[in-house]
Amino acid sequence: MRWLIRFLFKALVGFLGLSLGLVLLFKFLPVPVTATMLMDENGITKDWTSLSNIDRSMVRAVIAAEDGKFCLHEGFDREAIEKAIESNRQGGRIRGGSTISQQTAKNVFLWQGGGYVRKGFEAWFTVLIEQIWGKRRIMEVYLNVAETGIGTYGVEAGAQRYFDKSAASLTPLEAARMAAALPLPKERSVKNPRGWLARHGNTISARIGAVSRDGLDSCVYR
Repeated sequence: MRWLIRFLFKALVGFLGLSLGLVLLFKFLPVPVTATMLMDENGITKDWTSLSNIDRSMVRAVIAAEDGKFCLHEGFDREAIEKAIESNRQGGRIRGGSTISQQTAKNVFLWQGGGYVRKGFEAWFTVLIEQIWGKRRIMEVYLNVAETGIGTYGVEAGAQRYFDKSAASLTPLEAARMAAALPLPKERSVKNPRGWLARHGNTISARIGAVSRDGLDSCVYR
């Protein structure tokens, strides 16, 4: 029993040290690859670019689409989580309550899919990146590792794929259409959205101005 306790203690210390080291490393260096990328049968197309070379409309679009309280919370949106739990309890379409910070933690350090174990690790890494990286770096990493299409990762590669231009030159509508596709990038069309997806993209585009006006991106650009 003592041997087992020592082993578990060493494993815990090792995990804490490794996770802290990785978070500190990626505070300054680009994330080279993620588990999601490595498991993608379609290959990897990516082009890391700094946040200063990404149009602000893209940042505002993902805040409008994914996490309107990005600058207000410390990694977790309790209200969204409670609503997701209640909705899922009632049955029907499963909805999530993940923030951009949580999605970034999952994308960089973990694997896709659910499960309480992964959620626990996700919470730990979310706390770390919130405290060590800060909001601007979290947004920069998120926009560089998020899957934006089949075998395509990051908004720079996505902008080149869909619009033949740099992410620095995206229009609000183009940014909104990319943001609308982010939850299901393999299934949702960016260039020629129809029906609900087209309306959703237009709604996000309209909200971009509100994000700017209300300072919902202030933590990124202060």
